[in-house]
Amino acid sequence: MNHPIYQVRAVEVVEPYTLRVRFTDNTEQIINFKPVLAGELYGPLLDLQLFNQVTVDSEVKTLVWPNGADFDPATLHDWPEHKEAFAARPREWARVSA
Repeated sequence: MNHPIYQVRAVEVVEPYTLRVRFTDNTEQIINFKPVLAGELYGPLLDLQLFNQVTVDSEVKTLVWPNGADFDPATLHDWPEHKEAFAARPREWARVSA
């Protein structure tokens, strides 16, 4: 099986919680992360100062934050296919803790 390997080339903050992510295959996604920022790993990214410290890891070529949060580059590349599943997790956690 031959499947593409996606890598992030660049990232730019375009709005609060929203990033333009460019990939090595010359595609890009504009992703609003706010709906998925919950839980122990992603919840701290609601602090815009922390969220805006996003960088591209030079070794694994994906988005990373100083608190250790990251996303698989293939998930970012195909974000429209995955965003609803990611957004559903925080809603489920909120229901359980209520």
